[in-house]
Amino acid sequence: MRFDLVTLNLVLAIADSRSITRAAEREHLALAAASKRLKDLETRLGVQLFERRARGVEPTEAGRALVRHIRSLNASLHALESEVVEFSRGIKGHLRIAANAAAIAEALPADLAAFSREHPQIRISLEDMTSANVQQAVAEGRADVGVFAPPLTDQRLATWPYRAGELAVVLPKGHALARGRGGLRFDALLDYDMVGLHIGASVHELMLQRALERGRTLNARLQVRGFDAIAQLVGEGLGVAVLPAVVAERFAKLFAISVRPLDEPWAHRRYLLAAQAQEVLPTVVQRFVDRLAGLASAADAADAHTAPNP
Repeated sequence: MRFDLVTLNLVLAIADSRSITRAAEREHLALAAASKRLKDLETRLGVQLFERRARGVEPTEAGRALVRHIRSLNASLHALESEVVEFSRGIKGHLRIAANAAAIAEALPADLAAFSREHPQIRISLEDMTSANVQQAVAEGRADVGVFAPPLTDQRLATWPYRAGELAVVLPKGHALARGRGGLRFDALLDYDMVGLHIGASVHELMLQRALERGRTLNARLQVRGFDAIAQLVGEGLGVAVLPAVVAERFAKLFAISVRPLDEPWAHRRYLLAAQAQEVLPTVVQRFVDRLAGLASAADAADAHTAPNP
């Protein structure tokens, strides 16, 4: 079944204006022509798209479903037009990256900047998602490359090791657990209210799983979006938190918080790069993966070289 954009945009205009007359005016169509287009479309689809009422028209369930797809199609067409036009301005590609918040906060910005300096003709867009959503976005083609924390849950992806990170405990200044210097076990945190990211965030899911393994409950008192909000809430004494160590140390200079290492094997995390599993990756994606995987390898080699002998 073929659709023409004039009719689809007419449907969208009707849904927006709740009037076939105003929609016809907006789309520069005669009222009779607009009515015929709508009737023909409903006949072809075999469903009623709008209900006629005294004060105008209302989309049916089928109409609302069609409108959602039309909006998505228009967004894709706009992105297509923008990307193609960029080629006339010297842009040679567009790389869509999805990454979890921890990777963005810990390491990704500097690596993106290095890649962008080497490839100024490639436009980069970055979207913050949970690790699960990152994998889904890449697998479904809504992102070209993903950066996320394990586990890998989508077998449609090929992955490469990226940088490593550590988790740390964030405590209010003067908290009972803030007095020592060494690492803290996770069990010690379960007696306190927790401040964390929203459900679906990798750190939250990790802590929830570890608490369940111990037969304990994770007292997630407050869940917010953004590491800065977590640090501020902890600083006000509303709970304790687990954050990437680099981020925690950064916020310790700004808020009334103390930071201690998290003494758990799972506190050491290795982020992964991901792309759709295929024999040959698009050139832009391959360059990006090679560059970031290379940066991660170089960082590992430097860490090994500077580490003290046992």
